[in-house]
Amino acid sequence: MNVFLTLVQKDWIEAWRDKKWIWLPVVISLLAISQPISQYYMPQILDMAGNLPEGTVIEIPVPTGGEVLAGTLGQLGIIGTAIFVLSVMGSIAHERNSGALSLVMVRPVQAFQYIISKWVSNAIILLFSFVVGYSLSYYYTNLLFERVEIKAFLGSLFIYSLWILFVLTITLLTGTLLKNVGGIAGVSVVVLAVLSLGSSLFPKYMEWSPANAQSQASEYLLTGGIWGDSLTLMIIASLLLLIGLFLFTVYSFKRYERY
Repeated sequence: MNVFLTLVQKDWIEAWRDKKWIWLPVVISLLAISQPISQYYMPQILDMAGNLPEGTVIEIPVPTGGEVLAGTLGQLGIIGTAIFVLSVMGSIAHERNSGALSLVMVRPVQAFQYIISKWVSNAIILLFSFVVGYSLSYYYTNLLFERVEIKAFLGSLFIYSLWILFVLTITLLTGTLLKNVGGIAGVSVVVLAVLSLGSSLFPKYMEWSPANAQSQASEYLLTGGIWGDSLTLMIIASLLLLIGLFLFTVYSFKRYERY
């Protein structure tokens, strides 16, 4: 346990030095709050854009609070996923390429301890950033539109967090297989994109996919917190898949170190 906590503390200190504790929450927050604010001021934005006939009246249906928060999750879907991948891609590669990994592994550190410390330290940073950004979006949604039940907010937050943890796990796994940071980012994004595309094209056969976390979280918001069978299937499958991928990441790391 002492080894694990020491490794986590080391990663957090490095993240602080790299300003990841600052820039990641700020970027995610700006991305999240842009949805409710832009939707609220959309008529004024269109009016200021000009090129409209004189006397034109812009009437845009006022969205519900659930629709606004669902839009926030959609906003985080592509751009947010890419940001999360970029923030994690160098976790193992930088230490491997600089030789710091060899210095760590000559100490009494097991592969499982090393990988789980990377997973936990990055998971806390990513989820902290998401919670801050999504909470700000929730605040502005309640302020500018209508109040969203706290149950629906917390439920959607939990559901979408599964996707963030899946993104983290895939990126760490890729980091044990590749040395080049650009390759890690590219392969991770492609794998996540293919999974998301498969879930869109074959929804009947991909109900279990973690890529459905965004749509399931949005549906949970729009239905006011109704928990369906497909949501239960997705959560159970995602948790099992996360465990399997994590164990494979440990195995892959051990194999690399042995080699």
